[in-house]
Amino acid sequence: MAERTRDLEQARLEVLDRLALAGEYLDDDTREHARRIGRTCALIAIGLGLPDAEVELISRAAPLHDIGKIGIPDVILLKPGKLTQAEFDQIKRHTTIGADILSGSRSPLLRMAESIALTHHERWDGSRYPLGLAGEEIPLAGRIVAVADVFDALTHERPYKEAWSISDAVAEIVSQSGRQFDPAIAEAFTRLEHAALLTGVKGWKPPARPRPTRSRRRLATHA
Repeated sequence: MAERTRDLEQARLEVLDRLALAGEYLDDDTREHARRIGRTCALIAIGLGLPDAEVELISRAAPLHDIGKIGIPDVILLKPGKLTQAEFDQIKRHTTIGADILSGSRSPLLRMAESIALTHHERWDGSRYPLGLAGEEIPLAGRIVAVADVFDALTHERPYKEAWSISDAVAEIVSQSGRQFDPAIAEAFTRLEHAALLTGVKGWKPPARPRPTRSRRRLATHA
């Protein structure tokens, strides 16, 4: 029975992993963006002193952040030039589409994934979409993914832009602290080994660590 339970859990996690890859299928040739986001988010969460269980949870939930892109037309996702306002309005819908796809579950993992899908494009200053949330109104998991997603997007080529250098991308994260990003999360990100964040993810697991002594914060699972 225990072996069957483990097999079912492994199958469930594999399905979620493949669902995350589906969301990146068109605009990530390497199929590694979603997995890198999961790893970077886990490392940021460790830096923030979050419990091991929540580090594992965000490492599994974060790769589903862009699942809503399944509902965006290919011609917009792959457009090499600047988007029109109408096209950008369609792109913004991937947050609500993703949340809808993931909604209604009692699973803590999928509830967090739903929250992340909905809020990972919100800004700390409240000026972004889809809800215009600001500061700690944005769930912690969404704030963590926001930093990880921007760094990974900047450092990889996309149809509409060249890849940035690691140093320029880190400088952008720092410059947006307190505006686009939660300052505490941006600061935790600066302590990471940034070149390692761009390497392959296969087989990666969160590193073992001593129990933190400072107060722990919990990841919110709802906007």
